[in-house]
Amino acid sequence: MRFSHFAGQCLLALSSLASASVVPAVPEHTLQERQTKDSACTNGPFSRACWKNGFSIATDFDLKYPTTGKTVTYDLTITNSTCNPDGNGERLCLKVNNQYPGPTIRAEWGDQVVVNVHNKMQDNGTSIHWHGVRQHNSVGSDGVNGITECPLAPGDSKTYRFQATQFGTSWYHAHFSSQYGDGVVGPMVFDGPASANYDIDLGPYMLNDWYYQTAFQIDAITLQNLQNRGPPPSGDNILINGTNQNAKGGGSYNKVTIKKGKKYRLRLINISVDNNIRVSLDNHMMQVMTSDFIPIKPYYTEWLLIAIGQRYDVVINANQTAGNYWFRANVATDCLSANKNNARAIWSYDTITAGTPTSNSYTQPSVCTEPTNLAPYWKQPVPTGSFANKPMNVNFTRAKLYENGDTLTVWAINTSSINVAWENPTISYLMDGNTSYPNKLNVVPTVNEGAWNYWLIQAVQGLAPVPHPMHLHGHDYFVIGQGRGVYDPSTAVLNWNTPPRRDTATLPGGGWLAIAFPSNNPGTWLLHCHIAWHISEGLGMQFLEMPDKITYPPTEEYQRTCTNWNNYAKNAFYKKHDSGL
Repeated sequence: MRFSHFAGQCLLALSSLASASVVPAVPEHTLQERQTKDSACTNGPFSRACWKNGFSIATDFDLKYPTTGKTVTYDLTITNSTCNPDGNGERLCLKVNNQYPGPTIRAEWGDQVVVNVHNKMQDNGTSIHWHGVRQHNSVGSDGVNGITECPLAPGDSKTYRFQATQFGTSWYHAHFSSQYGDGVVGPMVFDGPASANYDIDLGPYMLNDWYYQTAFQIDAITLQNLQNRGPPPSGDNILINGTNQNAKGGGSYNKVTIKKGKKYRLRLINISVDNNIRVSLDNHMMQVMTSDFIPIKPYYTEWLLIAIGQRYDVVINANQTAGNYWFRANVATDCLSANKNNARAIWSYDTITAGTPTSNSYTQPSVCTEPTNLAPYWKQPVPTGSFANKPMNVNFTRAKLYENGDTLTVWAINTSSINVAWENPTISYLMDGNTSYPNKLNVVPTVNEGAWNYWLIQAVQGLAPVPHPMHLHGHDYFVIGQGRGVYDPSTAVLNWNTPPRRDTATLPGGGWLAIAFPSNNPGTWLLHCHIAWHISEGLGMQFLEMPDKITYPPTEEYQRTCTNWNNYAKNAFYKKHDSGL
């Protein structure tokens, strides 16, 4: 790694407080209600709520999931390469199996997933995180170097093993500084039931910002700008499934052909490093049926705002006049995202000649507000418990970090900015029975097994009001509330009856985000801002959950990865100069 990054523009405030706007009720589909009660019904175009063996859309996969007895195996090889996704010209990048984005990992709900990762890069370690995967009893496969593993050294290989206990759409990416911004990314699909019917699954639709400089270069510039409270550089383009035209007209649009009368499932994934993206298909409403891995009560929308790390599965009904239509992926400038171009794709009905669309856009929203119609399909009230009675003291501070002779201004969570040790991950402390965690690991224990954790994430006042996508590993969580400004329990509106549930939610710019989740998954789990520059700058912490019940990775494999990394690191060309995450 070339550059250092330790400061973020938002700060986590940890507290026993929370809030949320109330989610409007959405009528149940009586057909689906009937189907989910029939364990013998078969998943199909008119019965997507069904699955098999007594499982259906009504099954909360935190409480129950199938075990198929089947194992799906993939091999991912990461190499140095060059990329030219939008026709602007080749630049250095990283590829997975010689492609960008990487290949799709696909399994069925309940399958065992085995992925052999081979690091063939010349001067970079890596670790691969399976975004949103709960990793129940498999914390060693969460793929976070410095927390659940040592990095994978150049020339080394590692096998990740986990069960697909959830269903839906997600992605995998490197968790080695900002490396994923250079191409170590790919989609994941776990097939299962759905809360809306459709005919054809179009598969993943990956959306991301693209920079003509490498992610490590942008990371270094961002750190320099941060010392003077300046913004990061703007992105140069937005890509849809790895392609788009550039601002000068070069490159090519993504193209999709649809058949009139059919309903299409589209799996939207924002894999950006620094841009919220708002999407729409001209003249075609989107029926939203999932947020992250959570099935929701479907609702319709013209535009959908997607923060970094978030996923939405939507159904698009091809019921308009046959023609060519623009699919739009626009930079959400109202969320202070900055990019020099938007993305387009061409969707064409199969009975006409494909060509440049002349369709008009729906009126685009101009307020950076996350969707509120995200009531989970499962009715899951959250207990208020002792939420308002045991607030945790919060200490917002600005700190100085002294690294390799440089002095950097950083933000700290209760005086500490996360800075992991690649050679000595948190899981090593646990395996050795060592509870003397350095402050820079930002380790915070959860409550006892079965009890509820309530946390308030509060942005620092006085800085640029940048929204921050907060992602929790090892869990999804209930969004009890979101709001602007400093949390005020006397005015905050809290949603305990139908709170959204997801693994990545937005901390509003200059505001607060309140979440809740039960202690039910032993491990050490990272919570962080998914803006790549911010976690690189230390904006994260880790939860230590039920340590006496953790299922550790195989000792020999774990130690071999660490030994290989430590032998390589002695003479590594690039040294660790950031949080490592």
